Amino acid sequence: MEVKTTREKNEKVKQLSESHQQPVAKIPASKTKRLVKLMVLGFALMTVVNLVVLYTPLPPVSEMPDYLKDVFNRQFLFFILAGFLAQMVDGLLSMGYGVTSATCLMTFGVNPVAMSAAIHTSEIFTSGISGYSHYKFGNVNKKLFKHLVIPGVLGAILGALLLVYLGEKGGKWLMPIIAVYAGFLGVKILIKAFRPQNGNKKVKRVGWLAGAGGFLDSFGGGGWGPIVTSSLIAKGKSPKYTVGSVSLTEFFITLASAFTFFVSVGVSHWNIVLGLMIGGTLAAPIAARLAGKLPRKTMMIAVGIMVLIWCARMIIKSLV
Repeated sequence: MEVKTTREKNEKVKQLSESHQQPVAKIPASKTKRLVKLMVLGFALMTVVNLVVLYTPLPPVSEMPDYLKDVFNRQFLFFILAGFLAQMVDGLLSMGYGVTSATCLMTFGVNPVAMSAAIHTSEIFTSGISGYSHYKFGNVNKKLFKHLVIPGVLGAILGALLLVYLGEKGGKWLMPIIAVYAGFLGVKILIKAFRPQNGNKKVKRVGWLAGAGGFLDSFGGGGWGPIVTSSLIAKGKSPKYTVGSVSLTEFFITLASAFTFFVSVGVSHWNIVLGLMIGGTLAAPIAARLAGKLPRKTMMIAVGIMVLIWCARMIIKSLV
């Protein structure tokens, strides 16, 4: 009886001590990931705001109302529309942002220098949003992305450095050759679109392809999507995962090639940049969702046509 009583007393003491202990609250993994994303987004937003304030010439505070009234006029809505259309094309096909946005801005009467600067600056942000949207909707092949990103970034940095050394005219002789090669791939994709699918083939030397695409994108003023996407699809890779993986990689390519120029030159014509960014932000999730649902044949035909349009534009641009 004494042993039993002693055991009961020990159990009661243990229960009382446990009741006085404060339970440790565990944070769910989903909330932790969400918190990390918000912190990263906040840091990126702070960086962008600081760079814009630092490198953008703004008028005195007294003149700010008139300045903002001139900036946010009816034409600003056209810039948003241009960004939306350009990102819809780019998000669906992982190419065509420059061609589409330039065509829209030229229609709106934007001067070529302002147009080029605004497109390249805004593409840093729109490609990031597009890549994240593709990742979120399951359009990214992680293995393919890993093979693309490092060689692509190295190629983009090399191309940017060479362009600074040689000047813009240095890339003009290269673009017609690349355009002819891409045109051949565009025709090949159109032919394959009407043939039965043979399955997802393994593509060799993806790293070299990514390096060449990143180099040409920086040195020649474009070509990442038309070269890399068209090559992978022409060799039998799934259009859905190719577009998603190439779009996600494009953010790192654009950032690597454009960040140096962004910091050194500053933000010019930021109203155009902001309009393109807003339109692109609205279009990116829609385009990424549609890219995962469009039939293979439809995507291949669209990619082939866009590659041929890009080729024609590059050949005309190099001859002017």
